[in-house]
Amino acid sequence: MTYPFSAVVGQADLRLALVLNAVSPAVGGVLVRGEKGTAKSTAVRAVAALLPDVSVIPGCRFSCEPGSADPQCPDGPHPATGGGASQRPARLVELPVGAAEDRLVGALDIERALAEGVKSFEPGLLAAAHRGVLYVDEVNLLHDHLVDLLLDAAAMGASYVEREGVSVRHAARFLLVGTMNPEEGELRPQLLDRFGLTVEVTASRETDERVEVVRRRLAYDADPAAFAARWAPQEQQVRTRIAEARALLPDVRLGDAALRQIAATCAAFEVDGMRADIVMARTATALAAWAGRTVVLAEDVRQAALLALPHRRRRNPFDAPGLDEDKLDETLERARAEAESEPEPGEDDPDPDGDGPDGPDDDGGGGAPQPQDSPAEPDPGTGADAGQAQDQAQGQAQPPAPGGPPQEQPAAPAAEPFKARTLTVPGLGEGAAGRRSRARTAQGRTTGARRPEGTLGRLHLAATVQAAAPYQRARGRTGPGLVLRRDDLREAVREGRESNLVLFVVDASGSMAARQRMSAVKGAVLSLLLDAYQRRDKVGLVTFRGTGAEVALPPTSSVDAGAARLEKLPTGGRTPLAAGLLKAHEVLRVERLRDPSRRALLVVVTDGRATGGPDPVALGARAARLLAASGTAAVVVDCETGPVRLGLAGALAADLGAVAVTLGELRADTVSALVKDVRRAA
Repeated sequence: MTYPFSAVVGQADLRLALVLNAVSPAVGGVLVRGEKGTAKSTAVRAVAALLPDVSVIPGCRFSCEPGSADPQCPDGPHPATGGGASQRPARLVELPVGAAEDRLVGALDIERALAEGVKSFEPGLLAAAHRGVLYVDEVNLLHDHLVDLLLDAAAMGASYVEREGVSVRHAARFLLVGTMNPEEGELRPQLLDRFGLTVEVTASRETDERVEVVRRRLAYDADPAAFAARWAPQEQQVRTRIAEARALLPDVRLGDAALRQIAATCAAFEVDGMRADIVMARTATALAAWAGRTVVLAEDVRQAALLALPHRRRRNPFDAPGLDEDKLDETLERARAEAESEPEPGEDDPDPDGDGPDGPDDDGGGGAPQPQDSPAEPDPGTGADAGQAQDQAQGQAQPPAPGGPPQEQPAAPAAEPFKARTLTVPGLGEGAAGRRSRARTAQGRTTGARRPEGTLGRLHLAATVQAAAPYQRARGRTGPGLVLRRDDLREAVREGRESNLVLFVVDASGSMAARQRMSAVKGAVLSLLLDAYQRRDKVGLVTFRGTGAEVALPPTSSVDAGAARLEKLPTGGRTPLAAGLLKAHEVLRVERLRDPSRRALLVVVTDGRATGGPDPVALGARAARLLAASGTAAVVVDCETGPVRLGLAGALAADLGAVAVTLGELRADTVSALVKDVRRAA
């Protein structure tokens, strides 16, 4: 059923992207990014009703097409003639974020396979989505092992299930559609590139449009059947137009001029690889077919670029997706002018009055303009020791009187990030799969075997045979087969990596306020944030300055948000170290209640000074010991610089039961001691 809300909340790009994939599934799917409550899921679910019916072989659980069935279909072999075909609507299959691997790819009955030699296979969601739509809500929160399986299926058009020598393969070609809220974290680059198109969705700020959305929602709630009947004619019109565009698609011509514009655009925006060029070509062709034309125009190429390139031009995780439309127009115009001035022989020219070609151009078609020079970035300083002279005057950042307002200094820019050393939580966890600390996970190397507590996961064949062997004579075994019972089954215990909560506690007081020094500190924290993004961690940010501490960023999967808060971090005032540590203790306590299996790593970035209030040093030490007593793994990043060093950060690390490292030792290319041997307090 379609909710026609997108007509009133500015979702034209979303509707167009979904329709183009319905016209040409080869476009490669859609990633929908937007804030919560913008009808992303509603629009995606509605598109399934607009897709043409599919013809299938009756009884085939894998939706094989009559006349061209998959020769390796587990339900095959099917008759070559495809007689008795049946029609059914295209499916919309939803993949839950917390789904198990077996639910996605299917499950083998290992017990029957070993005891009877029978391949008893229960298809998963990939089989159900074949020739339909696979929809992943909150796709950015999908576990890495499921992302890997999706990538394999999307690349090969097939799903493979391999379990202890038993193998099943079936076709899995589907339209992949994902929705996400960027505030909850970004998507892995490998999966991001698999989506053909991307659109940004925001709610309308126009009062009349918002009123219309509420009116239609209330009308649907009051009488769903009447609401559907009211919009059925419009749905049928769109469905008919999609079918007509599909029929027209093979006749659409993509001329050399359009191809040059596509190649020039992808080169100008420095996208990686050639997938962007291919997706743009397919999208432009689908746009022409949707418009009822057989020739691709410049406007089709421009629209294709706006849909296919924003998520591919990101150079690092903290770059916002998007395109410079002025640069896009300039690139397209330049490529068009070059194509017109030097036409190729036999070029498909939509202008019937066009002049003939003057001859071939053998220079490779240098129509791609060079990328524009990026604006000069501010000099972030020379590293951890930069700004020693400024540190001598650090006391000037203190307020004129106790209890007075802190004197804020302009936010210093972050230094260039670097590849950071891996900080890990000691011990063996059982948290969500990730890439940081050791943990028992569904993926990884096998370290042992155990009896399954529920449904059998990964079979440990040797342990299963060893458990069953002593009882074969008592069970009356007479043939070559192994007589198995449920109690004999053993599943593999695997050790992999988990994601953690990395909570940054950053000293933003006057003692850290020297501009070049704070730039180096921000660069180090930005490097650790980048590392957290790559390892799929949650992050949080606590800052302390002046008279207290605040949670600048509650724990979240959006590392981008952490980088944005860090960039704007003000500095100045006294150094309430104890307040910062106590605030961190409270944040971690609440997070342990919310997610007990996710272990935390506390990263304290400070020079160790403590000022303000009675006996601030003793208060800071007590707060540190409180954190240590809670079993929190911690690292202290010592930011002290200058010829005279007090070693206060080292004393803080001792109270926390943590390792103290300097800014320079955070770099992965230094030869200092590894910081991954973080120790808990005894």
